[in-house]
Amino acid sequence: MILLYELQKRLANLRPTTTVVTTSTGARYIERSRSSGSASSAQQLESREYGFVVDTKPDAVPACILSDFLYLGSQDAVNADNVLKYKLTHILSIGIQTPDVEWPTPVKCKYLPCLDLPEIDLMHYVLPVSLEFIDEARQSHGCVLIHCNAGVSRSASVVIGYLMQRRDMCYEDAYNLVKSWRPCIQPNAGFIQQLKRSGKT
Repeated sequence: MILLYELQKRLANLRPTTTVVTTSTGARYIERSRSSGSASSAQQLESREYGFVVDTKPDAVPACILSDFLYLGSQDAVNADNVLKYKLTHILSIGIQTPDVEWPTPVKCKYLPCLDLPEIDLMHYVLPVSLEFIDEARQSHGCVLIHCNAGVSRSASVVIGYLMQRRDMCYEDAYNLVKSWRPCIQPNAGFIQQLKRSGKT
């Protein structure tokens, strides 16, 4: 009983709060809670187009996954400055076309159509063709940038697959290595399952 009394006393001393809540549909509400613990009220605000915070900051710095040879990034990293700075000789574009620009040095570009969907067969088309392209870059002593739209799921899955197939790593070790250099990676659930099934236990 003493604990209940203490809680009620402290609840009465709480100040009212106001919180802006955005739902997944983009609807925005101001919620006001009262100090007395009575029900909170909500007022709808003007809708926005998105139900999430849009990240408009450029993501132009690729992550070096393997000692100045294998880079991972978003589409923002595909530019002439990075070709010079990182001595890129190969660019592998997963699901998004490489911009049609004149590169300052010779660059071999390859585009692989691939949607970021769990049901896409990563192992029988995307990964084999990607590994062949990456091997070509390594054998010619070049540097390869692998990118998709955000550098989070598709291209990250290809890099993880490369480490598993060519560096004999298990999924967890390959994932952790890539994550340590590019913390935002998050392959979709279907890609994770396919990679885990293909690797050693």
